[in-house]
Amino acid sequence: MRVLLAEDLFLLRDGLVRMLEAYDFEVVAAVETGPELTRAFAELEIDVAVCDVRLPPSHTDEGLQCALAARRARPGLPVLVLSQHVEQLYARELLADGNGGIGYLLKDRVFDAEQFIDAVRRVAAGGTAMDPQVIQQLLSRRQADRPVGGLTPRELEVLELMAQGRSNAAIAGQLFVTERAIAKHTSNIFAKLDLPVSDDDNRRVLAVLAYLDQGR
Repeated sequence: MRVLLAEDLFLLRDGLVRMLEAYDFEVVAAVETGPELTRAFAELEIDVAVCDVRLPPSHTDEGLQCALAARRARPGLPVLVLSQHVEQLYARELLADGNGGIGYLLKDRVFDAEQFIDAVRRVAAGGTAMDPQVIQQLLSRRQADRPVGGLTPRELEVLELMAQGRSNAAIAGQLFVTERAIAKHTSNIFAKLDLPVSDDDNRRVLAVLAYLDQGR
């Protein structure tokens, strides 16, 4: 699997390269600036990009802007964002295009290699890998308004786990309930949000997040 990596801190970049290669990924480029990332997106054939949000020269949101531009040019291009902050506006823009292959992890909440590698693989396969804190911040903006405000606390909990890319079985295991109970909660969520039920786990998550984004 071919990976494009963008990280401006040398030690972290080198560590990520070594980790990815240890798990049989091919790092086709490891860049440190926004212009380098833009060129790499244009010139290289990749399966997934792992990008920091803040890159030189601006050190603001250069990496995320490059990722957005790359996905506009190539819809569905898998991108896993790494950041120390939740950039809500751009996170919603990434999620709301409905094409899948998106992840957003907070650097200080990645606790082991398996967690990170699983996220890279999930995003490369067209799924989602979202840090719970990112999801909570995206949802909190709408919880006071209908229709999200009409969800029960348990339904909101299930929705947050859905948005992380979890299957019904995985949600049931985490909440210590039956998969049938989660299926019922899921159906209620879709009904209250006026969304069609889908067996495609990634599409349903993106649909919910895109719907939540409509109120910005």
